[in-house]
Amino acid sequence: MDKLNITTHRGDNMYKMVAVDLDGTLLNDEKWISEENLEFMGELADKGYEIVIATGRRYWSAKRLTKKIDRPLVILANNGNVVRETTTDKTIITKYLDLDDFKLLIREGKKKDLHPIVHVDNYDEGYDIIIEMNKDHENYHNYLRWAEKRYREVNSYLELEDGNVLVVVYAGAKEDMEHFHLELTKKYPQKYSSHVMENIQMSEALLEVMNPMGCKWLSLLEYAKMKGIDRSEIIAIGDDNNDIQMIQNVGCGIAMKNATEGAKQVADIITEKDNNESGVAFELKKVLGM
Repeated sequence: MDKLNITTHRGDNMYKMVAVDLDGTLLNDEKWISEENLEFMGELADKGYEIVIATGRRYWSAKRLTKKIDRPLVILANNGNVVRETTTDKTIITKYLDLDDFKLLIREGKKKDLHPIVHVDNYDEGYDIIIEMNKDHENYHNYLRWAEKRYREVNSYLELEDGNVLVVVYAGAKEDMEHFHLELTKKYPQKYSSHVMENIQMSEALLEVMNPMGCKWLSLLEYAKMKGIDRSEIIAIGDDNNDIQMIQNVGCGIAMKNATEGAKQVADIITEKDNNESGVAFELKKVLGM
């Protein structure tokens, strides 16, 4: 699909949905939303725009971080593998990783001595993550400090019987994560969707592996169709490689000043200010004429 001429549509009412990433985008580096961004998000909702928080985070974490927006939101969590609305926590979309494919992935990772964190859809049961080793193991230290005890330990991932795996996350050196990512893509082209995250604090890089239809863009498009909104009527803003498809395919795709090169290359607009300068509010005010 050809992109619209953005400059001729700024300030009119053609856009109906705004999808916003969290980390590196709406959140600053201290992991909170600035007053300027908070005020702007409230104004967007009050003007009738459909707001979607599109994040790699778990639903529980994303809901907690966006609580101060104080408006009903739809949260596209775990890179689109689970979508819920915040008023009742009702599930709108789920995309689980096939259990056999999950165990195949685990075995492939073990060959490389890689030990992942596994995100699961057990929000109502009080946990969102399962781990295979002791929680104090060095492979988990930087990641689990963000988990706030919403995790469950299992003896072996290979003994898992539930089919509600959302994302398998490997943390490590960028070169190792990229190598495993390319190997999975080449060896199992139809089994998984995966990407390597770069704009993160807890590790040099994260490899996220999920359902082959699991990505922010496909779930955003699915939800937009439910609401009768065309892709040309969507604005999306993000900063990392899991935002690329979303930025590339909407009516107006925006990459943050602090975004990865991959995200910037497909964007219609690159923000003048970064995530520590309320870049979301600053740029969207211009695009929407607010």
